[in-house]
Amino acid sequence: MLGWVIACHDDKAEELLERLEKKFGPLAQCRAVNYWRGMSSNMLSRMMCDALHQADSGDGVIFLTDKTGAAPYRVAALMSHKHDRCEVISGIDFPLLAQYYPLRETLSSEAFRNAIVDRGPAGVSSLWHQQQKNPPFVLLHDAYKY
Repeated sequence: MLGWVIACHDDKAEELLERLEKKFGPLAQCRAVNYWRGMSSNMLSRMMCDALHQADSGDGVIFLTDKTGAAPYRVAALMSHKHDRCEVISGIDFPLLAQYYPLRETLSSEAFRNAIVDRGPAGVSSLWHQQQKNPPFVLLHDAYKY
């Protein structure tokens, strides 16, 4: 089963997790990380790293963030490059999470990422989809070495 780390501004992450638990009961492998104004990047990274390890059973983890490019998204992006089967989704809200919660048990992290972005409302994106729009640049002198 895919683990979820919900990471949002202020108390939105905890609020979303509480609402999901009211609807579905206790959620295994789900953690909430609230990002408060003035919190250091180091503290946010440590909290999200702890949440990642608590949520991961080996099947992968989906970081669910509220805003593309904001601090929780950036920290999740850095972590996702160091761990297999990690995806970063942005633009989440309660109806979207409630709709896609059942798919945690049946989809791979990549399939989950594609499903939520392809079928989700406008504004939902992923790190992978953002990278496809803006692929990493290659220095011209590096391109001629091959």
